[in-house]
Amino acid sequence: MSKLSKIEIKSYKGIYAVDFIDDAFKKMEELSNSNVCFIIDKNVSELYKKQLSSIITKSPHFIIEATEENKDLSKFTQLAVDLTKIGVKRNVTLVAVGGGIIQDITCFMAATLFRGLNWVFFPTTLLAQADSCIGSKSSINVGGVKNLMGTFTPPNHIYISVQFLKTLNPVEVYSGIGEMIKVHGIAGIEKLKEFSANYDLILKEDSKLEHFLMQSLLIKKGIIEIDEFDTGPRLVMNYGHTFGHAIESATNYKIPHGIAVTIGQSMACEYSFSQNLISKEINDSAQGLFAKNWLDFCKSDLNFDVFMTAIQKDKKNVGKNVSLIIPKNNAFKIEKQEVPADSSFVQFCNSYFVKKGFHVI
Repeated sequence: MSKLSKIEIKSYKGIYAVDFIDDAFKKMEELSNSNVCFIIDKNVSELYKKQLSSIITKSPHFIIEATEENKDLSKFTQLAVDLTKIGVKRNVTLVAVGGGIIQDITCFMAATLFRGLNWVFFPTTLLAQADSCIGSKSSINVGGVKNLMGTFTPPNHIYISVQFLKTLNPVEVYSGIGEMIKVHGIAGIEKLKEFSANYDLILKEDSKLEHFLMQSLLIKKGIIEIDEFDTGPRLVMNYGHTFGHAIESATNYKIPHGIAVTIGQSMACEYSFSQNLISKEINDSAQGLFAKNWLDFCKSDLNFDVFMTAIQKDKKNVGKNVSLIIPKNNAFKIEKQEVPADSSFVQFCNSYFVKKGFHVI
């Protein structure tokens, strides 16, 4: 375990802490009682059935399959009814155990059920540990549109244990690294180069992975404490996401989020290069890093009409323009740019997918 064992985040509701711990299940045991309700990823409940057995006998609990469909607004009416049936009242703390989808579901429910409940988070995926666990935001899907509704409701506490990462499959690891690449890109070209130089070691050495995980959170902390409500500076955290979310929709979510974000970053850089905003050298270097991280997912089927519809419905858009978050110069300064959704933009997107090997349908 690193010497850095705690990060404190300032939010509008006060300070909340991220504690790095060795044994997550011991901490869950300490928290478990009738005033705590665990919301647990179904896969996590099966992987750690033995460790969780005594914990869930002491507390109300609800097991949810972590799918995009289960974080759609249409599911929340029944979920609220089910939670109250198993004993959730105003004095109960919701404890999320899982990745980003379980985080979104728990956070949104904590923000709205009984006009607000406390909640605690044990992130079990690299993506959640390195990025989404801090920042207060929850997002849920509406009518097939990803992350259309949400709240700013920080958890009361976050507990990170890298023990969970040992049971992740390789795709989940690459997905988490995609968000780590994003954050280091936002920090500038030197941080991105540092991450790129250590990429292979991050995949092999726990100490390297933990170092860059913590560095990712510290970079994000500096942004969210300035702009918790996503009105200005924090918009850079959407780097890779405008394209990435649309790619998820256009592939029916067959591409994991962090890998879609990796491809989205690649598209953002390619677009900047096409507009002479970054040099060929910078673009080629970044593209080499992205290509390492998307595995064979660039051979996926992609419905281009669905992609363009999703791009045009992105919640960051203003009017008929597409709001892109892109690098603007060779220092890799990430900024927002309004782009007309005209024929040249459509052609750029189509050409990109063909060039990268997607099966465009």
